[in-house]
Amino acid sequence: MPPKHAKPEFSESQVSEILQRLYKLTSSEIRSLPSYDDQNFYVAAVEGGEYVFKIMNSEDSKNPAITEVQTYAMSFLCQNGLPAQTVLPTVSGQQISLEEMDCGFGLQKYLVRLLTYLPGVTISKVPLIPNLLYEAGKMAATMDTVLQKMEHPNISILQREGFIWSLSNVPLLEAYIGPLDGDPLQELVKSIIHHYKTSVEPKRCHFRTCINHGDFNDLNVLVQADENGDYKISGILDFGDMNYGYYIHELAITIMYMMTEHPDPVQVGGPILAGWESVIPLNEMEKDCLYLLVMSRFCQSLVLARYSVTLHPENAEYLMITSRKGVGILKKLWKLGKKEVEKMWFKAAAEFSHTK
Repeated sequence: MPPKHAKPEFSESQVSEILQRLYKLTSSEIRSLPSYDDQNFYVAAVEGGEYVFKIMNSEDSKNPAITEVQTYAMSFLCQNGLPAQTVLPTVSGQQISLEEMDCGFGLQKYLVRLLTYLPGVTISKVPLIPNLLYEAGKMAATMDTVLQKMEHPNISILQREGFIWSLSNVPLLEAYIGPLDGDPLQELVKSIIHHYKTSVEPKRCHFRTCINHGDFNDLNVLVQADENGDYKISGILDFGDMNYGYYIHELAITIMYMMTEHPDPVQVGGPILAGWESVIPLNEMEKDCLYLLVMSRFCQSLVLARYSVTLHPENAEYLMITSRKGVGILKKLWKLGKKEVEKMWFKAAAEFSHTK
């Protein structure tokens, strides 16, 4: 987790100056976009075109190699027909620039990139009907199969040992649960971590490895209505959590976040699972761990959001988006239990697959 002083706080005038200097673009409109650890701006240029200007936090900016791999992955997906952003080079031909700025904690260096702006609205803003959930599952699986074919000289950097958001590292949450002291949620989180250690870790050797996007969530997936008024996925955003993981991790992450946007969260699993298995059928060990991996991702989201709020109280509204809905869903899933939830998901997935 980046420290408190790492988050950039560039002003619109500073962004405007950088755009002119690095890209010879004059901004006609700049507005701030939500971000967890970094800073994002929507940019419309007088010369034409819409862009997203991304400023990475100073801590992650110390490792440009991982940003280069993430940037390459976006281009690779785009080349393979998936709706990812691509980077625009600076006038000197660089994909990434390192900018020095004082954001109140002395001069620090921040990696900046200018990306294409993708059309659409976040999937969180539209009704999550079964067909759209099926497409989300299918897209997540397709994305991981394409990423698995990617080659890059620095690709090994995605191993990211100790990366707190990786579903391989759920026990690391124990160091961050302090802000939950006195909250009954803390005991539930501890129970889930215990079940993860005893029921997921021993089976991990049976999971199939891949490169994960790692954050296929309701705010990182864009949709756009087609001529019939049906929503189709038009964009995949934010590759900052990419890591070497397992196919089953991406599926669990997708199910968990889409649950937070649905009036009946437990119904989300079936259509997403059907879409996923139309590309990558699960093996028995993966199936057996899906429920606990979804629960574990809820724990990561809830615990790390609470911890981040202690560092960035001014960003609490954005940081707690998932947390506000997630606590109730986590408790409901825990009460229903693994056997009941899995029965509902796999039965609904089988029924949905027959209609396709």
